[in-house]
Amino acid sequence: MISVEGLGVEFSAKPLMSDVSFVVNDRDRIALVGKNGAGKSTLLRILCRQQQPTKGSVNIPVGTTVGYLPQVMKLEDSTTVTEEARKAFDATLKMKEHIDRLGEQMASRTDYESDSYMQLVEQFTQEHERYQMMGADSFEAQTQRTLMGLGFKRTDFDRPTSEFSGGWRMRIELAKILLQRPDVLLLDEPTNHLDIESIQWLETFLQDCAAAVVLVSHDRAFINNVTKRTLEISCGRVIDYRVKYDEYVTLRSERRQQQMRAYENQQREIQEMRQFIERFRYQATKAVQVQQKVKQLEKIVPIEIDEVDTSSLRLRFPPCLRSGDFPVICTDVAKSYGSHTVLSGINLSIRRGEKVAFVGKNGEGKSTLVKCIMQEIPFEGSLKIGHNVQIGYFAQNQAQLLDEELTVFQTIDNVARGDIRLRINDILGAFMFGGEASEKRVRVLSGGERSRLAMIRLLLEPVNLLILDEPTNHLDMVSKDVLKEAIRAFDGTAIIVSHDREFLDGLVSKVYAFGSGQVREHIGGIYDWLQDNNETTTRTSHSQPLTPNISPLTPHPSPLSSKQQDYAAHKEKQRQLTKAKRAVADSEHKIEQMEQRLKGLDSLLMVPENASDMELVTEYTTTKRALDEEVERWERLSEELEKLS
Repeated sequence: MISVEGLGVEFSAKPLMSDVSFVVNDRDRIALVGKNGAGKSTLLRILCRQQQPTKGSVNIPVGTTVGYLPQVMKLEDSTTVTEEARKAFDATLKMKEHIDRLGEQMASRTDYESDSYMQLVEQFTQEHERYQMMGADSFEAQTQRTLMGLGFKRTDFDRPTSEFSGGWRMRIELAKILLQRPDVLLLDEPTNHLDIESIQWLETFLQDCAAAVVLVSHDRAFINNVTKRTLEISCGRVIDYRVKYDEYVTLRSERRQQQMRAYENQQREIQEMRQFIERFRYQATKAVQVQQKVKQLEKIVPIEIDEVDTSSLRLRFPPCLRSGDFPVICTDVAKSYGSHTVLSGINLSIRRGEKVAFVGKNGEGKSTLVKCIMQEIPFEGSLKIGHNVQIGYFAQNQAQLLDEELTVFQTIDNVARGDIRLRINDILGAFMFGGEASEKRVRVLSGGERSRLAMIRLLLEPVNLLILDEPTNHLDMVSKDVLKEAIRAFDGTAIIVSHDREFLDGLVSKVYAFGSGQVREHIGGIYDWLQDNNETTTRTSHSQPLTPNISPLTPHPSPLSSKQQDYAAHKEKQRQLTKAKRAVADSEHKIEQMEQRLKGLDSLLMVPENASDMELVTEYTTTKRALDEEVERWERLSEELEKLS
């Protein structure tokens, strides 16, 4: 499909990639990964021929179509949503016009037996068959289905695109690319502006489509569900792992350990050679051996290792006062903008220590309720903040409050306290501010970099209520893991607005789903909510068609037969059984992780100098207590599973 041979890319004589070769095959599902700045977006631009490499070649067969979605693109505002999406069918519409002209020629001629007429008939037949194979007659239905899958409502179809935010206009561009049905799809962070339901729809679309897919994404669940092959850009090379992302992480860890051993052996060998050369440089009897060592040293190709992996870095929020039992209580909270009601009659109470997720489609009021809690906007009803509550708030505008004259390091050093100051460079590295980047002044940082810096500041402040609005938007996989572990270890209360399923999984124990001005409470994790929500959606879609056309004389549906009732009961039992099995498996996984951690802590505490390390002692006590509670939970879940089996 696409063949890359000996590719090299240089910027100002500095090599970004060198000697890169790989092939994108038919129906490949490829995740393109690597640290920020490794060249992922550059490689996508080269694959679609928007950028030329310094060396090598990219070979694309004649007739192969490529669809490319960049992270940032120029958007037009002169049409409606539907009109803009229909541009995907410009070539198809031209084909239809051509077929219509051929049909008119056939109708106007009478020389039915002539060779030219038979050629005209054959051309018409071929073009019409090709048109039918493309499913072109249903392009209106395809357009509507794709737009709705990406989150648009029918009432949005005739609205001007200028009325939508940049994120929603990016969805229109994504819809156009998908509707074109290219042979190869190149997608650069396609989930950045999508909510959970739209991400799931896109997953299904990509799984079923016939195109080859190469995508860049920091959404781990998304790339695990879509891709089956991983290309990693590391040290200017591309390493091909023919496995999905989670398996790649394991293989990469093993490969890195091998690299480290090889690097250490090479460094030891180099050091020994240099010592020999220095020691015997001026001894005539050793002159030949010295020269041999010098030549050997010159021939050595240094082993390169990518930047240090900081995924195991553990951050803890500083101690803070204990808050009241209910940090947030909403009673009949409502918010409207003119005639548009965003929230209506919201009643919820969040207990101390709970970690909850706000989920729902964009524009359904998640950020609005957060702003109400922060007293940033007026609202109706009552919203009480509990006793001794100290809020740590992260939103995109928090990045604008940073002191632009300070460096990245100074910004964090000013808020760090105690031993954490000794680890500032490690923390900055985990959030992609390693090396010289820590000396940049805030004023030269991009919007995404400022958001990451604001997130680090928040992690070092003493708070007991965390409110995070889309905290993972500008974070890579390692940074998200560090943040997730910090929040998991946080003993306060957390409200997290996010569309990142993998980030929320195992982090939140309650989900508040926003929709149609209402908020529904769901006890359980994000995947429990997703399963229940999908089943509800399925039942609704079966009972309520998208475009009902029911005559007044249509009889009411008859009650379910006994067989249908039995089947429904069986399906419900199977659903409960599946849910119970997953809960037991999740609990067993947590127990295994905590037991492993306790073994590690035991080993550390056996070392005399660690015996008085209060941080280790506290972690051991906390982990042991959590393990006991999880074992009790596992016993309870196992009993429930036995009853259902």
